[in-house]
Amino acid sequence: MSNKLNICIVDYGVGNTHSIMNALSYLGYSKVKISSSESEIKSSQAYILPGVGAFDNAAKNLRDRNLDRILGEEVLVKKKPILGICLGMQLLASVSEENGNHEGLNWIPGTVKKIVTQNHLPVPHVGWNDVTVDHSEPIFKRNSNHVNFYFDHSYHFECESKFISSWCDYGIRVTASVQKENIFGVQFHPEKSHISGLKLFRSFFSSI
Repeated sequence: MSNKLNICIVDYGVGNTHSIMNALSYLGYSKVKISSSESEIKSSQAYILPGVGAFDNAAKNLRDRNLDRILGEEVLVKKKPILGICLGMQLLASVSEENGNHEGLNWIPGTVKKIVTQNHLPVPHVGWNDVTVDHSEPIFKRNSNHVNFYFDHSYHFECESKFISSWCDYGIRVTASVQKENIFGVQFHPEKSHISGLKLFRSFFSSI
């Protein structure tokens, strides 16, 4: 059963880890750990890559802790599923233009760029926004096609449409989620999105 999955919330010093842990505990997942330990990561069956803050610092932390290599082996070679949240999703990209040009994990090709709206909406984009789902399987299968999630970001992930599973309108079309094989990312915060976010977590883990 999915509730018995060994889940690792990756700790690299910039994540909203305890809020995610609380949400998963509420859903009944009992084998969840917050860790950067190589042995604990390797013994896990699925991962969440959280993130709050600046891209360059987050990418440096991943590399300084050797987590890019460790996670690369588990996710790219062994094909274990991973869900990046907010900055954690942006780190899946090839490069970010935040504070200069900085390399990401390059797991989903694309570029993280500053939000520049056409109608002078405030940046950062903070608050609830409707999300249009283009591909419901697997992470949106418990949510409707138009669903609310909570966002808090100034940069967005530009990539090919084949990798985009949902989007929202914020003066421009903002990528709300991406997926490629076993790699998933959401720009919004499911742990702050009440029932919609809990449904997303449940859908992700039950698909494993």
